[in-house]
Amino acid sequence: MMRIVPLVFVLTAGCVPGPYSTSATTSASTTNGTDSAGTTSAGATGNPATTSPTSSTSATSTAGSSGDTTNCSFPDCPGDSSGGGWGIECDLWTQNCPEGQKCMPWANDGGVDWNATKCTDVMPNAGKPGYECTVEGVGVSGVDSCEKGAMCFHVSPDTGKGICFPMCMGTPDAPTCPKGTNCVLTEVLILCLPGCDPLAQDCVDTDSCIPYGDDDFACVLDASGDMGKQNDPCMSADACDPGLFCADPALATECDPQAAGCCLPFCDLSMPECTNMGAKCLAWYEPGMEPPGLKNVGICGLP
Repeated sequence: MMRIVPLVFVLTAGCVPGPYSTSATTSASTTNGTDSAGTTSAGATGNPATTSPTSSTSATSTAGSSGDTTNCSFPDCPGDSSGGGWGIECDLWTQNCPEGQKCMPWANDGGVDWNATKCTDVMPNAGKPGYECTVEGVGVSGVDSCEKGAMCFHVSPDTGKGICFPMCMGTPDAPTCPKGTNCVLTEVLILCLPGCDPLAQDCVDTDSCIPYGDDDFACVLDASGDMGKQNDPCMSADACDPGLFCADPALATECDPQAAGCCLPFCDLSMPECTNMGAKCLAWYEPGMEPPGLKNVGICGLP
């Protein structure tokens, strides 16, 4: 991959800015999906939702006790069962809460960013991944109607409803997800998002297919708003329209060289079409390192 900026992405709880959204300062890593569903049965009701359990992208940031400016990244932060200090009261990976409860990310400061974990009750008839769900209060409350090992996400600020989808299982070094999804890790969230093809942009609705980690692509909610068109400046990987990626501004003369990133189009190496001045279709992967089905992925930029 040539001069591609691995910018941070923003993982938002809802569809518009406000109490359902977050701001981001962290990067993410992924793993290919496996056949391990990684969720616990809890008697879901209703029908599976027709929309994918995806979301727009970011995570939170720093963790520290009162008066302590030291930063740490979950799950390396020390636990605190008292609810103060670091705010990491339970482990999302091991789900070590008492019987009848689940470990959930939440905003413990009244803000809009997930920055802590806590144990919350598993509701009766809790929903399985793919089922419609509701949250209590705002999308970062940590209280929802999904089963243990699942989280209500892609919450509509109009209806308060979202979709249950699974948290990653395994460990941070060896995460697993249901087949067809990738594990996207942030500092407090561990989410299984659907995999996709950046050339086909085969996500549902207006979701965007963007890269995570070294090899994977996943569907996220398009967070570009009124911006995100080709050559627009960008700050995060999900801040460009579908089919574009927030890349190094040096890859195009049309981009602002002072910007953190610039929205540039993916291209097909077998049928390259680039419109910026002097742009070529640059291979996304090193030769021989392409994952199955992604051999022809490129991005338009200056060679």
